[in-house]
Amino acid sequence: MKKQEQTTLLQTLKARFEQNPHRHPDLQWPEVQARLEGSPTALKTLQAMEASGGEPDVIGHDRKTGLVTFCDCARETPAGRRSLCYDRAALDARKENKPQGSALDLAKEIGVALLTEAQYRELQALEAFDLKTSSWLATPAEVRALGGAIFGDCRYGRVFIYHNGVQSYYAARGFRGMLQV
Repeated sequence: MKKQEQTTLLQTLKARFEQNPHRHPDLQWPEVQARLEGSPTALKTLQAMEASGGEPDVIGHDRKTGLVTFCDCARETPAGRRSLCYDRAALDARKENKPQGSALDLAKEIGVALLTEAQYRELQALEAFDLKTSSWLATPAEVRALGGAIFGDCRYGRVFIYHNGVQSYYAARGFRGMLQV
C-alpha cells in the first residue's frame, strides 16, 4: 500500500471512528492507529473492506490482548459483495445462472471472516443494520452438510436469522466481514 493510500485510509477510519463513539466506548483513536500502523496486512484488508462498500469501524477492544475488532458497519450489506452464493462448492454445483463468486471465497480474498450468528446479533445491538438487505453468516458445519446456509437481517425492529440453500444468491444479499488487529 502506498503511503498516500495509507494516509487516506487512516483519515477515513479516524473520521468514522470519531463519528460513531457508541460502537467503541472507552477506546481512543491513538490506540487503534498504533495497532494499524504496525500491521500492513490489516491495512490492506481494511482498504479492501472500504473499497467494496463495507465502511469498516471498530466495534470491540480486548483490554488484555490489545486486539481491536473491526467490522463492516455500512447501513446495508456492502454493495461490492452482493449476489454471491455461500461457498465454492455451491458455486461449482450451479449449472446455470452462476453468480460471479461466493461469499466465503471473497471473504478469504479480502482477508476477513464472515460474522457468526452471535457476532451478528452483537453488531445489531450497536445499531440496526441490514434494514433492506441481508448478510450471509458463518454457517455451522451440520447445517452446511445438509445443503443450507444461514443469513441475517433486521426487520420490524428485530434481528432475524434465516436459512437458504447454499447455491442461492440475491442482489440484496452479501456478507459482512470481521477483522481483529
